[in-house]
Amino acid sequence: MAIEFNGATIETDEEGYITDISLWSPELAIQIAAEEDIEMGDDHWEVVNFLRDYYEEYQIAPAVRVLTKAIKKSLGADKGNSKYLYELFPYGPAKQACKIAGLPKPTGCI
Repeated sequence: MAIEFNGATIETDEEGYITDISLWSPELAIQIAAEEDIEMGDDHWEVVNFLRDYYEEYQIAPAVRVLTKAIKKSLGADKGNSKYLYELFPYGPAKQACKIAGLPKPTGCI
């Protein structure tokens, strides 16, 4: 599978996660988000950038429970909770946000 972006073809796995994370850009994130029916706002970017920093540090995409705890620790309880994250990413905060962030599917996600 692949995504057409700016005249280039970016390979994805069967679920739509890009296979070469070095090809990610904010512009590509906006396109992936649009395909997921998400209009990126500041709150979405905060989670996406958090995930990219987390991945850079730990070399793993966190599952939703780990993500929620890490965001709570970093950004506060008002953002580090499932209700808030599901409002931003209704098809699964970890899965959907990681896809938009250009990261692999989180371990442990179905």
